[in-house]
Amino acid sequence: MIGIVMFFVALLALLLGFPVAFTFGGIALIFGVWAEGFDMFAFMPYRIQSIMENTVLMAVPLFVFMGLVLQKTKLAEQLLESMGRLFGGVRGGIAISTVLVGALLAASTGVVGASVVAMGLISLPVMLKYNYDKGLACGTICASGTLGQIIPPSIVLILLGDVLGIPVGDLFQAALYPGLVLVGAYVVYILIYAKLNPESASVIAPDESISRQQEVFKALKAVLPPLTLIIVVLGSIFAGIATPTESAALGGAGAIVLALFYRQFSWGMLYDAAKETVKVTAMVFAILLGATAFSMAFTYTGGDMLVEEWMLAIPGEKWGFLVITMLVILLLGFFIDFVEICFIIVPMIAPVAELLGINMTWFAILVAMNLQTSFLTPPFGFSLFYLKGVAPDGVTTRDIYRGVIPFIAIQIVVLASILFFPNFYGM
Repeated sequence: MIGIVMFFVALLALLLGFPVAFTFGGIALIFGVWAEGFDMFAFMPYRIQSIMENTVLMAVPLFVFMGLVLQKTKLAEQLLESMGRLFGGVRGGIAISTVLVGALLAASTGVVGASVVAMGLISLPVMLKYNYDKGLACGTICASGTLGQIIPPSIVLILLGDVLGIPVGDLFQAALYPGLVLVGAYVVYILIYAKLNPESASVIAPDESISRQQEVFKALKAVLPPLTLIIVVLGSIFAGIATPTESAALGGAGAIVLALFYRQFSWGMLYDAAKETVKVTAMVFAILLGATAFSMAFTYTGGDMLVEEWMLAIPGEKWGFLVITMLVILLLGFFIDFVEICFIIVPMIAPVAELLGINMTWFAILVAMNLQTSFLTPPFGFSLFYLKGVAPDGVTTRDIYRGVIPFIAIQIVVLASILFFPNFYGM
């Protein structure tokens, strides 16, 4: 039972606000030495070396760098302005354009915080100006900003690929269709909401100073460069021309080319993007090292065998296991971040999934879709904090919480459809 006690102590420490990496590493050290002595950690240097030599994980800093460079080119601003005008004549058009831009930003930047902040600064004031319901406006921005967790190239999918031993390219291909279904579900919800509540999602009067052809041309000019980069990066992976790590390097170089195209390139911008990349990468790898020590101590104390025994005893075999694990991950997402779930919870349940004969690519997509909700679920959903930080004074936390609830429900419905109708998604 030492491993199980260790797990709950770590969970309590995280809820109390202790740093994630040091929590995992410190608790592993205390419980590991108590159970087995210092000899338990004799192989830890070899594990660290294995992590540092893992070429798959090299894609993480490269995709983060690509996203940060694109964020600093004012890509989101140009996309939102042009798409907003394009869909302005449709009731709920600004919200729809926010979802579509969120999908494009997800596929080109993948940085949730950057996407939510950018759309919160640009799109939210416009929606409020046209008397959009505050809940609808906030929910749309938060949900659209988190699409980067499921639409490739997603950092979550890279981490899951490494943890589960699945080729990242296969995960990217498998996640594309569910991601597009989720985008479509958001758009359908907005259209229905606008139809039922016309006063909550008004239309924008057309700009008489510009023709419809010019509006379309302006929108294409804003969309085509990032879309080209997405097609090159993902296309090279899907076609088998490049590995995810190689295509991530290509994406980083392509982002610099786009910065030059938008005339936003400067050495200061490049330095800032590189510095932020180092910060994010250091955070991810510090957590990974702490999680490695934790999983080692958890395994040595027999915690993995106990979890396996409990999981295999769940009624319903495969389906019982899947439903319970999805519920557990969903509930944990209310309180802890996706990185901790990836590195601690997933390695505990993955061996059981393999024993039950579950398709691991399908399992990884279920987990990724589930983890996306962790960014939206109160009280600790990061997207909620990002939006609150840039929202105007009139927007309350209650408005944001009220707005995300329908989108959380949509995500759960799409997750359930992937769980019960995998053939529909080609899995």
